[in-house]
Amino acid sequence: MKFLDQAKVYIKSGDGGGGSVSFRREKYIEYGGPNGGDGGRGGDVVVEVVEDLNTLIDYRYKQHFKAQNGRPGMGKQRSGPGGDPIVMKLPVGTQILAEDGETLIADLTITGQRIILAKGGDGGRGNMRFKSSTNQAPRRAEPGWPGSDMWVWLRLKLIADVGLVGLPNAGKSTFLAATTRARPKIADYPFTTLHPNLGVVYVDESEFVIADIPGLIEGAHEGVGLGDRFLGHVERCGVLLHLVDGTQEDVAAAYQTIRGELEAYGGDLVGKREIVALNKVDSMSETEIKDKRAALAAVTEHPIMSMSGVSGDGVNEVLRSLWAVVREERELRKAAEAVAADKAAGIDTAAEAAIWAP
Repeated sequence: MKFLDQAKVYIKSGDGGGGSVSFRREKYIEYGGPNGGDGGRGGDVVVEVVEDLNTLIDYRYKQHFKAQNGRPGMGKQRSGPGGDPIVMKLPVGTQILAEDGETLIADLTITGQRIILAKGGDGGRGNMRFKSSTNQAPRRAEPGWPGSDMWVWLRLKLIADVGLVGLPNAGKSTFLAATTRARPKIADYPFTTLHPNLGVVYVDESEFVIADIPGLIEGAHEGVGLGDRFLGHVERCGVLLHLVDGTQEDVAAAYQTIRGELEAYGGDLVGKREIVALNKVDSMSETEIKDKRAALAAVTEHPIMSMSGVSGDGVNEVLRSLWAVVREERELRKAAEAVAADKAAGIDTAAEAAIWAP
């Protein structure tokens, strides 16, 4: 399946059905009167988050989504049926933005989340609604109210626990293939990976998700190479694994290049917790490994580890270090969600703790 993380679509909710002008006419029954029913309500445009999607490819070839219009009212006080809604199924992590590409409308982060993106128009009232003591036979009915329409941007940000970053040929795809069941393309030339890949890591009877982001180069924030388009996929990650190719001459410069691009991108990426891994140590001597770890330690305060995605040396230690950070981040997120839920329910957690404190 082709990976697509951005799409522009047109949505329109259904128009309401018009009210009916009708009068009761039955043989042998006097005092007939207005009995025109109301029009039906137009269908809504609904978005729903589903679990088995990880791309927006469904919106590459279909960009127009229109809900059904409401039916008009009828005689004998019969209201018109409402229009059927149209449901757009989206992957977890999708953001919906206005046509300007900046105004956030919705952020879909939970499987099963369902919101109404555009409400259908109300149906018009039939003439039976206008009957009064001074107007016994109204011939007036309302047309249905129009639905709403707009262009929106769908932007997917993969939800992963770990973001894998580094220069091209740093060994990110090899690491992902060695630690998960993902099968990214691996070759000995830069920019082998052209779109993000996801993989599930199993370590110590636990699991977490790694997102492999295509290689960055100097000037990516200005559109050089693949640019920084895919960096949005690591905004939700709890920790970054920064792979540095140990076989290159200046590992410190390679590390600083990526850090500079993360800072230029923004999104608090530079503030995320990070583990730096000196990769490809199977091709290096002990002296080289020691010297290059020292060079990295001079430019970063983050933990530095050594590993080889090809031979497997040090891989398990890196995974366990990642899992320790991921576990902490998950606990913090759960605590924050619990506090948010308490606030929504009107519970002051701090006040409760003060009451029950010894």
